[in-house]
Amino acid sequence: MTRTRILLVDDEPGVRLGMRGYLTAHGFDVDEAQSLAEAQEVFRTHRPDVAVVDYRLTDGTALELLPRLKEIDAAVPLVVLTGHGSIELAVQAVKEGAEQFLTKPVELAVLKVVLERLVAQRRERQRLRADLSRTARATVDPFLGTSAAIQGLRAEAERMQHSDSPVLVTGETGSGKSVLARWLHEGGPRADAPFVDLNCAALSKDLLDSELFGHEKGAFTGAVAAKQGLLEVADRGTLFLDEIGDMDLAVQPKLLKVLEEKRFRRLGDVRDRRVDVRLIAATHQDLNVATREKRFRSDLYFRVSTLILHVPALRERTEDILVLARHFLAEMAGARGRGGVGLQPDAEAALTRYPWPGNIRELRNVLERAVLLSGGGPLSRGDLRFEASTDEARVEDDLTLEELERRHIERVLRRENGHVERAALRLGIPRSSLYERLKRLGINRSGFQKSDP
Repeated sequence: MTRTRILLVDDEPGVRLGMRGYLTAHGFDVDEAQSLAEAQEVFRTHRPDVAVVDYRLTDGTALELLPRLKEIDAAVPLVVLTGHGSIELAVQAVKEGAEQFLTKPVELAVLKVVLERLVAQRRERQRLRADLSRTARATVDPFLGTSAAIQGLRAEAERMQHSDSPVLVTGETGSGKSVLARWLHEGGPRADAPFVDLNCAALSKDLLDSELFGHEKGAFTGAVAAKQGLLEVADRGTLFLDEIGDMDLAVQPKLLKVLEEKRFRRLGDVRDRRVDVRLIAATHQDLNVATREKRFRSDLYFRVSTLILHVPALRERTEDILVLARHFLAEMAGARGRGGVGLQPDAEAALTRYPWPGNIRELRNVLERAVLLSGGGPLSRGDLRFEASTDEARVEDDLTLEELERRHIERVLRRENGHVERAALRLGIPRSSLYERLKRLGINRSGFQKSDP
């Protein structure tokens, strides 16, 4: 668990020294400032859990400082200390954002209790927000299925979930790497803090730099205001970098500095800022090959791959396909307020034979399209449209003659909107023969029919 960070703002060095010694001895990390200007700088750079501010400073008062600190981060609790306490002053301080108002000389044991309570309240608010966020999201269990491959992944992931070390998640596109990353965060020690994700492949070098590290006003053309980077947003939480293998080489040393020193620098800034994040990275590439080809730094690879999880491709866990399919269909039915959608045996057979080059993401897309376009009732093989024609051909190579006949008739019926006479003409057979084949093959034409023939 990360230590609680306190900012002490007081213009008397002796007061700061006494408080710092006591709080440090009781497990707090303490930063100091002696003026309004310095307090804002340290607050912005170090992101404390609580700030303790003396009312009277050399360049102003706490009433001037509090709203400025709230502009930087409104979630940080503020405590005001004063040697001249009054009800009127306390009311003013609360109006400006103070959560506690204490009269000096304050007993350090009392201050410690106040700080612990404020930190606990803040973390509880963060936890509640995280719970609401998790409830609002329909995340998929990354371990749906009974295959040895997925159960082996579960066992490995459970051992890593409570670690704070970087994790590298490998696997093909669409296999569920991002879902696993979120699961690691939500069950880990940083679950109450933010989970922030960024796709490194989707951004140019300059955009990636700005998104990840932030920038100062005037850092480049168009930078009309300072901007927090995602590292700052993810502070105390988890930063998930998807497709890290595509990260520009010029950005990689900056990320390495974050992992080694817990510091970074905004674009256009000259000051380092502290940050405390757990890194989870994902890639579909072989980073060993990328390092040999000088596309990825070997020192960064060693840092991000402290722990490695490999997500198996869907074709490597075929016994899980129908479990996933039924889960997705139930989820879709619930979202649309409809009854459950089943699968006919021919659809189940097709789903388990298809090689799924797009993995779980493709499975979900195929089922969603089938549900939207079908006429209701259990999905048949004819309702399923696979993405890649080459892979479709590979599926058809494994079909029996009867299955090929069923598939061709279903395609024609769909094209003719279930009109049997027109379908028979297109197939070049009598209408009566088509009716016989529909009966023999167990094809229900109502799923294709919009009007009676």
